[in-house]
Amino acid sequence: MRVLLTGASGFIGSHIAEALDAAGHDVRTLDLRDGQDVRDPGAVAPLLRGVDAVCHQAAMVGLGVDVFDLPAYTSANAQGTAVLLAEMARAGVGRLVLASSMVVYGEGAYACAEHGPVRPAPRAEQDLAAGRFEPPCPVCGAPLAPGTVGEDAPFDPRNVYADTKVAQEHLAASWARMTGGTVAALRYHNVYGPRMPRDTPYAGVAALFRSRLERGEAPLVFEDGGQRRDFVHVRDVARANVLALEGEGAYNIASGEPRTIADMAAALAAAYGGPEPVVTGGYRLGDVRHIVASPERARAGLGFTAQVPFTDGMAEFAGVPA
Repeated sequence: MRVLLTGASGFIGSHIAEALDAAGHDVRTLDLRDGQDVRDPGAVAPLLRGVDAVCHQAAMVGLGVDVFDLPAYTSANAQGTAVLLAEMARAGVGRLVLASSMVVYGEGAYACAEHGPVRPAPRAEQDLAAGRFEPPCPVCGAPLAPGTVGEDAPFDPRNVYADTKVAQEHLAASWARMTGGTVAALRYHNVYGPRMPRDTPYAGVAALFRSRLERGEAPLVFEDGGQRRDFVHVRDVARANVLALEGEGAYNIASGEPRTIADMAAALAAAYGGPEPVVTGGYRLGDVRHIVASPERARAGLGFTAQVPFTDGMAEFAGVPA
């Protein structure tokens, strides 16, 4: 296929470009770093001529720092996607692979012993400040048992980045209905690996931990470190995008092996030979407690299974020779 890849110079996009090329696809690229803005129809339209599919990775990432980030996120992610979809319709391009995210779910799946499956409300600041990190049952206030979230879970975004990822999925679905096109929305879980951005408020937690270790400082772990996530290597994510060129629907892109934030910090510290992580009890209101997913639908629908083991991936990310 001839594929237009947006965000091609970014952390994930650069790996997707390599994976598409290795799979024999003809790759065209669009990236803001090259002066090509996905919000500019004049930049997008020429690149769509003769294209079979679009792999859309261009986005502003991270949870956002404060309310003043709202316009920038909305412009880059929602407006950028809307312009791209309109130009795809104009060019007759009918296949889209969309970089979505686990953040569309908000909190993960939970069950109450008395009330069964429930959706906890956003955690209150007074609870976080008091060290009560686990979300309670919204009906009775009892402790909840976390589980795995499936692709059919309702959207429940809890920060501006999540809001715009939900918007991207809705816009893509509208485009597909109006044009007869197909969309594969890949809901990435915690992606890490080579070329991950660092030393920025918008960087992922793995990059922030690594930067501290490189300076000889202990990783600072928020809450009690028990937050559960699924860490998936960027090369696995790139491979999922190649497979999704033939797919349709929403898919969790995850390893299927959840770890805590404390586990991840400890693995990086071990690879560096210390110092040991420090659990601070700090918190961010935009964060959720647990979000892990089953990769079964991606396995069945795309033939995708993560291949990079957690320990090996973290050692590589730390820059430790195999």
